[in-house]
Amino acid sequence: MTQPQHQHEQPPQQQFENFTASSLYCQKCRATTPVRERLLLVLPDKEIFDYLCTECGSSVGQREVTAGEKMMAQATRPRRKRYLPLKPHTR
Repeated sequence: MTQPQHQHEQPPQQQFENFTASSLYCQKCRATTPVRERLLLVLPDKEIFDYLCTECGSSVGQREVTAGEKMMAQATRPRRKRYLPLKPHTR
């Protein structure tokens, strides 16, 4: 038997926007090591990041961020409040 569909049932929400790795397997070190992300290439429609092993400096992976993903991440990121310096009161 199939389950009845509810009228107000909503589609599942996306749980995350994108991933950034904190550790990956390095073949040279033969272990999972912390990584740092380096901007490798900027193209009109995407940016390509390289993941580097913090132990030996080898490239262990890449990540691509499309322009649309970047705009969505910026739009959903909470904005920092800007504090303007107070001007001295003069008479």
